[in-house]
Amino acid sequence: MLRRTDRNLDNIPIGALGLIALEGCEEMGAKVNDYLVKWRREDGHIHKNDVAFSGYERDTYLVNANVPRFGSGEAKGIIKESVRGMDIYIMVDVCNYSLTYSLTGHINHMSPDDHYQNLKRVIAAVGGKGRRINVIMPFLYESRQHRRTSRESLDCALALQELVRMGVDNIITFDAHDPRVQNAIPLNGFETVRPTYQFVKGLLRRFDDLKIDSKHMMAISPDEGATERAVYLANVLNLDMGMFYKRRDYTRVVDGRNPIVAHEFLGSSVEGKDVIILDDMISSGDSILDVARQLKKRHAKRIFAAATFGLFTNGMEKFDKAYEEGILDAILTTNLIYQTPELLSRPYYINCDMSKYIALMIDTLNHDGSISSILTPSERIQEAVARYNRGEEV
Repeated sequence: MLRRTDRNLDNIPIGALGLIALEGCEEMGAKVNDYLVKWRREDGHIHKNDVAFSGYERDTYLVNANVPRFGSGEAKGIIKESVRGMDIYIMVDVCNYSLTYSLTGHINHMSPDDHYQNLKRVIAAVGGKGRRINVIMPFLYESRQHRRTSRESLDCALALQELVRMGVDNIITFDAHDPRVQNAIPLNGFETVRPTYQFVKGLLRRFDDLKIDSKHMMAISPDEGATERAVYLANVLNLDMGMFYKRRDYTRVVDGRNPIVAHEFLGSSVEGKDVIILDDMISSGDSILDVARQLKKRHAKRIFAAATFGLFTNGMEKFDKAYEEGILDAILTTNLIYQTPELLSRPYYINCDMSKYIALMIDTLNHDGSISSILTPSERIQEAVARYNRGEEV
């Protein structure tokens, strides 16, 4: 496990730390804040009389900010305390559709566009007074529209450039659909973090009979785009790796894309092995369930689906059915985006908490420290597996 004390934080902070958790991200913001308060209480006394560490130890790092709306549905960002000279971290969950607002008397659910506008409103409210502005956007806004294949908008690149023009220095996201979208802002900080360590930890804590070697386990990519994730896990844990590719019907277009005809498998035999399917998101879930069924036909033992973002856009019923039929044994997703109470209540669901990870990154970046050890968790994964094999708590 990565401990805060393992890092070398020699640099003085860039500025007093300020954390703004936008509406829909308050729960995660509160957890991150608790970690920061606890850690800085532990070592804040060392810097008590140092002027460079002014405001280092505080009761809360959360800045009082909100985005009230007018009856017409329009809004404004308000920051209710001074942020001058602060190193500001703004957290936003663009996928939290549970929030509503009144639009001329009608109830309107907040879309990713609404959350993105709120982010811009709060940046505008800072008004250039902060020393540095960092945006923590776990699900990268419009990341599924990351490349242009015909006459179409390139929304993700436009959004990144817009944020940079507004004064954002660093953008931290998790498991970007395609990390190459950072080429749109080559002179600014852009980090995409993968929660592979948290997935492994979640799996090891739930199941006590896993055999983690190439004879008993495989990492599976559900499509070409997720191959790198599966390759990484397979290399770290010394597993075999397999992948599916989507065979599409290019003569038809359904809902703006060519429909998938079948998932074809490439790789060695999965018979009798536990398999981990790795992807960046579960949207409707059709693809991952189809892949799981294909693996069951090939006599895979247990199937675990791990995805950074669990959107579950068409509800949980099909996953319940797959669990009852023995097709899926567990689903792992993170708390980086909104989780419904229904999802959290499912017996097959494993929640991977990322708040400590985010707090570590904020704490390190505030000191202008290197986060490379946080971004590459291979040693921590191997250490967790070694502890598991010895029968110790992970």
